[in-house]
Amino acid sequence: MINDQYYRRRFVISGIAVVVVLVYITRLFYLQIIDQSTKDQADNNALVRQTIYPSRGLIYDRNGELLVFNQPIYEVTVVMREMDQNWDTARFCNCLNITREEFNQRISEIKDKRKNRGYSRWTPQVFISQLKKEDIATLQESLFSFPGVQIRKRTLRDYTYKAAAHVLGSVGEVNQNDIDRDSYYTRGDYSGRDGLERTYELQLRGKKGVEVLMRDSKGRIQGSYHDGELDLPAQAGTDLQTTLDIRLQLLAEELLSGKIGSVVAIEPKTGEILALASSPTWDPQQLVGKARSTNYTMLQQDETKPLYNRATQATYPPGSTFKTIQALVCLQQKAITPNTLYPCSGPESKPIKCTHHHGSPVALDKAIEQSCNPYFWCAFRDLMQKDGYGTDNEPFKKRYDLWRDAVMAFGLGQRFTDTDLSEQSTGTIPSTQFFNRIYGERGWKAITVRSLSIGQGEILVTPLQLANQAAAIANEGYFITPHLNRNDSMLLHRHTLDINPQHFAVVKEGMHRVMQYGTGRWYQIDSIATAGKTGTAQNPHGKDHAIFIGFAPVNNPQIAVAVVVENAGFGATWACPVASLMFEQYLTGDIKRTGLKKKISDSVLNESVKKW
Repeated sequence: MINDQYYRRRFVISGIAVVVVLVYITRLFYLQIIDQSTKDQADNNALVRQTIYPSRGLIYDRNGELLVFNQPIYEVTVVMREMDQNWDTARFCNCLNITREEFNQRISEIKDKRKNRGYSRWTPQVFISQLKKEDIATLQESLFSFPGVQIRKRTLRDYTYKAAAHVLGSVGEVNQNDIDRDSYYTRGDYSGRDGLERTYELQLRGKKGVEVLMRDSKGRIQGSYHDGELDLPAQAGTDLQTTLDIRLQLLAEELLSGKIGSVVAIEPKTGEILALASSPTWDPQQLVGKARSTNYTMLQQDETKPLYNRATQATYPPGSTFKTIQALVCLQQKAITPNTLYPCSGPESKPIKCTHHHGSPVALDKAIEQSCNPYFWCAFRDLMQKDGYGTDNEPFKKRYDLWRDAVMAFGLGQRFTDTDLSEQSTGTIPSTQFFNRIYGERGWKAITVRSLSIGQGEILVTPLQLANQAAAIANEGYFITPHLNRNDSMLLHRHTLDINPQHFAVVKEGMHRVMQYGTGRWYQIDSIATAGKTGTAQNPHGKDHAIFIGFAPVNNPQIAVAVVVENAGFGATWACPVASLMFEQYLTGDIKRTGLKKKISDSVLNESVKKW
């Protein structure tokens, strides 16, 4: 009889063997099927996956003029695992014309997982980038001597014109936040950092491809793997056609040369931005390539703040340009009619004086033409006091809220949220809560906030908002959200004002009279009827700002313009001629008043502003 003890032991040993076999099978299944790391390591010994970077989409103006294109550059990558002991570091440094110290620093940065979270010894890591063809020529000849080194072709932006830097934006290297947010990016990639390059990054960047190469036991590339059956071609980014008219943009920047300010031009019927210029500016080529970091720091430290987009971010009191809105709101809310007359005693007027003597009393069209301060104070006062003050000031404050809502409907005091324009300021149309905090619930009346009637006091607007205001008046009661992408139909982004269309006739006539008989009469254009309103915005920090809004032609507006020239004094002296030349260029295709153009372009109002 078999010994029971040994008989049972056989089953134990068999069970242990089965368990061991199952463990090995499970482990092999995990390594080969679930965990791809060993397969990847094996593949990496034989295969090289080389990223193919797409060409970034091109950018054009509204007429098909090429604004932004690509130039080829190269980057050198290294696979750390393949840099064996026989690697000739000194020769490698000579090929790239760098020092041993620079080499060590770059290798250290690659291995630093705090800076390079995607670091892997098995995958290519960017060693040096943004090299020209001549920079990598020597290395290319000796590439076989440096296992693990690849040369990859990339592209950098290039520009047809030294213009529109604020609009177009720039492309720079991604940071860790970009990589964490979007798996498309890896260390050393580029993306749009500002302007249209950032807004339309997903459209412009395209899709990466991959080329799978086979190598021998010594790491030498033998060619495509399986005739390229695993390769994926890169897909170029989609081109972008902007609404800009580059000729108009160039003119705007030329006229602002030597000055601090901005120009915004809009096609009223579509909301398409024809020009958006901010001065001072910079050559967009400055923020390309190796010099980007140095030049960006220089621009940041420039006291004139060229990186600050004054067209969309700077805010100013609108001054007399606000009287056009004041007139429309007072008409709509039945505080006045076109024939309402108010007296004016010129500089002796109280509580708000006029800047000059003119006929008195005046009706609305003449008040706009002569920019009569007392007229618009009286209209504002009668509107605010229409329902009285009551015992608690509530009727007056309700009337103020109605006035404020009507003003903000023109796009003032808020950002345009349905647009591709970034970096906007809201501006300010003060609320009742704002004045309650200052004066108390019952402590303020129309006389307290009288400066609002003429676009001063707490009101602040951006040049973009001013141009949109001009477009809304040109359209007689609506505006399309200002935008920069011409292929994006924005006609449904129509904002209709609660203003009876019949009220626009008298305001447009008054603005036309400004250009015929008023402050803009020196800048009429032959055979083109223009409408406008000059403004001089008080500046507590120095000389007043010159402002102008307008549109042309009067009966079929095709362009609306806002101009701000800081610390320039009267709007009629500086802002109005800039707008007039913009009208002439856009509507006729040429500038015949070459003397006026030269005078404005050559005038330097701020010596610290660099000319490009």
